[in-house]
Amino acid sequence: MAARLTPRLAAFWKGIRQLSGDDAYERYLAHHTACHPDAPPLSRKEFFRRSEESKWSGVRRCC
Repeated sequence: MAARLTPRLAAFWKGIRQLSGDDAYERYLAHHTACHPDAPPLSRKEFFRRSEESKWSGVRRCC
């Protein structure tokens, strides 16, 4: 029973991380490695700083 539960729990946890955005840096590294192998990747701190900056910079409302 525990052997069947472990993969299900891992899949559930992976889904939670995807929904919450907790795996964003890991997904960025996978993309960067596949598409830009010659350029160095951003550090975790710089990646999150840039993502927060792009998310919250500028006016995003109609009035």
